[in-house]
Amino acid sequence: MESSARLTSKGQVTIPKAVRDALDLHEGDEILFRVERKRAVVAKTPDFLDLAGTVSVPEGKRGTAWDEVLRQSRRARVERAS
Repeated sequence: MESSARLTSKGQVTIPKAVRDALDLHEGDEILFRVERKRAVVAKTPDFLDLAGTVSVPEGKRGTAWDEVLRQSRRARVERAS
């Protein structure tokens, strides 16, 4: 899909309805702009709470403190690099 919009003097753009519908954008949603070469890519920022439970966690690792998860991850990364 291609759609165009005009930039205002204040640097604002109205996202065309077809694009809002395709990305399921609603008032208050956050969007991400990423520049790739001479183009900008617009993406809807995921709501990370919607992702809760989508990654399986082994029974033995459930309830591990976040600090410990980071410590283990960093240790594993160092070991892989050496």
